[in-house]
Amino acid sequence: MTVKTSYKPGTPCWIDLGTPDQDAAGEFYGSVFGWQLQEDENAEQTGGYRTAQLDGRNVGGVMRLMQEGQPPAWMTYIAVEDADSTAARAGELGGSVLVEPMSVLDYGRMAVLSDPTGAVFGIWQPGKNVGADLVREAGALTWSELNTRDPESAKPFYAELFGWSYEDEEYEGTGTYTTIAVDGESFGGVLDITGRVPEEVPDNWLVYFAVDDANATLATAKEHDGSVAFGPMDIPRVGRVAVVQDPFGAAFAVIQPDPEMQPGG
Repeated sequence: MTVKTSYKPGTPCWIDLGTPDQDAAGEFYGSVFGWQLQEDENAEQTGGYRTAQLDGRNVGGVMRLMQEGQPPAWMTYIAVEDADSTAARAGELGGSVLVEPMSVLDYGRMAVLSDPTGAVFGIWQPGKNVGADLVREAGALTWSELNTRDPESAKPFYAELFGWSYEDEEYEGTGTYTTIAVDGESFGGVLDITGRVPEEVPDNWLVYFAVDDANATLATAKEHDGSVAFGPMDIPRVGRVAVVQDPFGAAFAVIQPDPEMQPGG
């Protein structure tokens, strides 16, 4: 079990879901991943924010949509040492600041940004909350992927902003995939989605949750009004992967890791 007490700056540390119905979302993700939603102890001050827990450990958050026309979606947050300076630097590098840096009680300081291609992400300067307690376990965040049609514009932006390095790898059936690392530790990737997804789908950050059985997970998702947008597909040296939409259209991926890539495999 990978229990986290801190995150290296430049790595994903938290995810949350914007949804029109927290109760329904809780029922769906509870059925699919075994989560329980807990209302924040300062719910009146946090807009009714709820924490998603797995076996009593925080794995993400679920919040109500805040603006008219806002699409249901998952947000990935990157750990930073200084949210204000990071947001300012993002603007200098061609990104945009969508939500200015703000403190969330004593939990931490956040902002919402977009990269030069329009992909939206958050940054998190930890206070009392460092981020998710549990990662890289079944039902928890295990990989973060930038889906973009312009990787050559996106990669320098993130490299300058967060110190990321990249390595291109060839995978049978999917072509070139770019792995992202900080100080040699990989946590995600970049996928060129040109021609892979409908044009109306914007560049985005896709969250991957580990599962023990991809087929069973997809069956459960469909039984609870979710849908499968892609897959399942077996990728050598990676695992069995699929992209799912929850009942409100928020997309996420599931991965049943290749046993040969696991410790002892």
